[in-house]
Amino acid sequence: MGMAFIAFIFLILVALYAFYFFTKQNRKVADATLPAVDKNMLEANVVFYQKLDAAGKVTFENDVNFFLAHTRITGVDTAVEELDRLLIAAAASIPIFHFKQWRYYNLKEVLLYSDTINHSFESKGAGDRNILGMVGSGVYNNMMFLSKASLREGFSNASDKHNTAVHEFVHLLDKADGDTDGIPELLLDKQYVLPWLNLMHDKMEEIKAGKSDIDPYAYTNKAEFLAVASEYFFERPELLEEKHPGLYQMLAEMFEVEKEG
Repeated sequence: MGMAFIAFIFLILVALYAFYFFTKQNRKVADATLPAVDKNMLEANVVFYQKLDAAGKVTFENDVNFFLAHTRITGVDTAVEELDRLLIAAAASIPIFHFKQWRYYNLKEVLLYSDTINHSFESKGAGDRNILGMVGSGVYNNMMFLSKASLREGFSNASDKHNTAVHEFVHLLDKADGDTDGIPELLLDKQYVLPWLNLMHDKMEEIKAGKSDIDPYAYTNKAEFLAVASEYFFERPELLEEKHPGLYQMLAEMFEVEKEG
């Protein structure tokens, strides 16, 4: 009885120490400061970051730090440069910027390729290679595949409505409830599910009829509609609000973005 009690107390002490250690480590990550050179790269390349006030930039930097501390980024046929790491972390931080308690626990590693890949994850040789980015499933669960060329293009072109990396991270948000179906329970209260489904249907019909400026890829299925519309929302919010006010409002509510002024 005495030995069992001592063993029980020992296990409790070990658990408390582990909790304290990991909490302390996560606090260190959150409190870490990005080097000035990294902040300058964010300022030069990430429009979302540029538009934040001083406090918002600190929050964004902390989100970037956390992501980089908890997610491996591996180059497959290309070197991973510091800019690539920052852009991937920025793309991860943008959709969840207003969700302070949510992290990508369903992602462990991002594999970076030099260019587009095929479904066999090949970036060289014969065969169709038209995949810019993809969230893994099955044996590739908790992994993401990205094209370096597309990653950089998504942030360098401020006039289009596309950002492949943001697109894929929205898929992860969608997948967090178990299904990648365009109805993210994390973002959407139950009372808004039916209005969202109806809105998606109407907008997809406009795309089908050639009466929309939303990328036709959004017509593929509901999951792709959510991801494509979210790209548009974060890349060209003013234009989306002008052309699709109902869609803009729904996405603003999903991502908890309050309109300034």
